[in-house]
Amino acid sequence: MSSRLMRRRRHIGTALASIALAVALLVADPVAEPAHAAGCVGESGVTVVVDFTAFGGGVEIRCAPGDPATGLQALQDAGFQITGTQRWGLAFVCRIDGLPTPAVEPCVTTPPASAYWSYWHAPAGGTWSYSTLGAISHDPAPGTVEGWAFGAGSPPSTPAP
Repeated sequence: MSSRLMRRRRHIGTALASIALAVALLVADPVAEPAHAAGCVGESGVTVVVDFTAFGGGVEIRCAPGDPATGLQALQDAGFQITGTQRWGLAFVCRIDGLPTPAVEPCVTTPPASAYWSYWHAPAGGTWSYSTLGAISHDPAPGTVEGWAFGAGSPPSTPAP
């Protein structure tokens, strides 16, 4: 085999190895952050806090950029997946990111008062206040914090950022 052909094969092998490494980094970057993975800075949007501790998870804090028209839109814009009830649709949030599971709560009508997603508001760094309006009726201002906690109506387990 000629030295020219051997060099060409070596260059092709190096190029293929580089491409494989680049693809692997794109597919499985362990430090890649999900979109909206932190609270908003200043009045750049509405910070959304979802407390999953009732399910053995943690508290997630994300940013809904801009000026969402409703608390429901802020929750969605922050990247959370929501499910309403069959009876009330998204006017009543039954699941956030698949919790509680359908085996626990079928989401037909409103869940019991001991096991539902309660909705809270706070100024940045302030005290949580229970929402007297549903998320579809509340217009959060940029720079404020929206909170969600599952259970019997207790606020998120973390202070408003």
